[in-house]
Amino acid sequence: MLLALLIACARNATPEPVLPTASISVDGNPVTVELADTPDLRRQGLMERAALQPDHGMLFVYPNERPRSFWMKNTPLPLSIAFLDTHGRIVRIADMAPLDETATPSRYPAMYALEMEQGWFTRKGVAAGARVEGLPSPSQE
Repeated sequence: MLLALLIACARNATPEPVLPTASISVDGNPVTVELADTPDLRRQGLMERAALQPDHGMLFVYPNERPRSFWMKNTPLPLSIAFLDTHGRIVRIADMAPLDETATPSRYPAMYALEMEQGWFTRKGVAAGARVEGLPSPSQE
């Protein structure tokens, strides 16, 4: 009986997506990021995720630098987002509420966006103007 229940639960479980990862440094703080560098991966983002591991996040990589905007549709996890320019400089940090469909704009052109557990940037003393090292090349899509 227990085995049948475990098998049924395993079949109904939604697996976490397996994305390529990278190690970056945010103002000297090591971070492991999942890379969202295609239109489909950027569209999915962290939707349906309930948690992130400590010092883990998602890095959205774009093919060009321009104003960006994010929302939290289907994302139950409270997040903070940092928008980065071409050179890896943080141009804006904002908190985003779970499931909120209100747009959070970058306010300045950005080529990257880094989503972390809400409050991570504040706890680490990271503010606009800080640098992010180890960023991947711009996306081709």
